[in-house]
Amino acid sequence: MDYARRHVRFGWWSLFVFASAGLVLESLHGFKVRGYVDASSETRRLMWTLAHAHGALVGLINIVAGVMWRAFPLPPNPQLVSAALIAAGVLLPGGFFLGGVAFYGGDPGIGTLLVPVGAVLLLYALFSVARAASASR
Repeated sequence: MDYARRHVRFGWWSLFVFASAGLVLESLHGFKVRGYVDASSETRRLMWTLAHAHGALVGLINIVAGVMWRAFPLPPNPQLVSAALIAAGVLLPGGFFLGGVAFYGGDPGIGTLLVPVGAVLLLYALFSVARAASASR
């Protein structure tokens, strides 16, 4: 499998999706949509902003990983590292987004349970890639 191509493609599509989400969020804010800007929706605003930011960041990380794998050797277990990085790109922003869809008295919804799973997968992938990059000559 061409992991470099896979991650560059996933990263660019992630950037497109989360940049578009940012435009939607700015529009909701600019048009003062009640379900987004009211004080009672502060949790939603925070969760969706975090989803937008984390999604774009993990998209950039995927692009960097894909480009890097053209110059450096792949980490050990590239299939597992690749799957972890892509899963992090879905679970991390997805958990934040779902946490803002339904929230309870200022607390984010149950979707935020996906966030720590995505974060651990991201840290595993980052550690594996950093270790492989350090080991190469």
